[in-house]
Amino acid sequence: MPIKQLNKIKKTLHSSHCHFNNYSCTIGNKKRKIKNLDLFWVFRQWLNNIEVNDCRLAISLCKLIPDSCPFAREIKLFEQTLITIPPLCKLNPLYEEILALRFRALCHLAEKCNQLV
Repeated sequence: MPIKQLNKIKKTLHSSHCHFNNYSCTIGNKKRKIKNLDLFWVFRQWLNNIEVNDCRLAISLCKLIPDSCPFAREIKLFEQTLITIPPLCKLNPLYEEILALRFRALCHLAEKCNQLV
């Protein structure tokens, strides 16, 4: 993937978060907008503001943050699936920010350190 496309994706991920979510509800005949405060906004901002400037930090982040959800499991007995546990990572409210941090680490490794993970 060209570096220009990676930078465009990085900017999109970084600018796509806000700390208010708009909801609309209908009370009687009037439609009103309700704003809910995002309780994880501070953590989102902290994760989004982490700058990856060191190759060792980038490698550590890539090893620490998995590229796919590790929680998806199938429990089998005699080749028959008894229970399928779906990936639960999407339930994590900071999932996108953690993946964006891993993506920034991968970009740093590719651009500055000339390494591919």
